[in-house]
Amino acid sequence: MNLKLLGVVYFLVSGSAFAEEVVVPKGRGIDDFIAYFIAMGMVAAVATLAQSKVISTTLEGIARNPSTSDKLFTPMILGLALIESLVIFTFVSVFMVK
Repeated sequence: MNLKLLGVVYFLVSGSAFAEEVVVPKGRGIDDFIAYFIAMGMVAAVATLAQSKVISTTLEGIARNPSTSDKLFTPMILGLALIESLVIFTFVSVFMVK
């Protein structure tokens, strides 16, 4: 019985609760900046781990077969540049989001 009463009260009250307008403050709040900094920190941490894995794997390959150092160097630099570009894109998007 209490569950039915609770359900009736919920349906009667929820209409007015969902009909209220949400007031969104203009401008950037501190919450936005905190979220941006957390996102930037996460991207930087993951990119650092990815770059260290790329360098580690490349150096391991060169150590096993030194004659492939010329063939592995260019793709390694390209991979590092692409990983770093993701960090730069995130950094730019932090300041572009309104």
